[in-house]
Amino acid sequence: MSESQIEWLNTETAAKRLGVTTRTLYRFINEGGLPAYRMGRVIRVKQSDVDVFIERSKIEPGTLGHLYPDPVPSRAADRQDDDSDAGFDS
Repeated sequence: MSESQIEWLNTETAAKRLGVTTRTLYRFINEGGLPAYRMGRVIRVKQSDVDVFIERSKIEPGTLGHLYPDPVPSRAADRQDDDSDAGFDS
């Protein structure tokens, strides 16, 4: 295929390439994250746009801290603190 020739994907193929449902693909399109084109009654996506979308979605290391809470002290540590106070009067 020459460079000037566009490889078009239907929405089902584009969704499979991204590993998402077609509903999620439509959301990406609707939110402006993935360009798409209406050709008559069908929607098409350029394969090159899908590839760019994949690269833009790359997660940088150290950016997911918001997804997991701070470590919770273990129950054993709590018991040790309680035991250490047991022999002392306040």
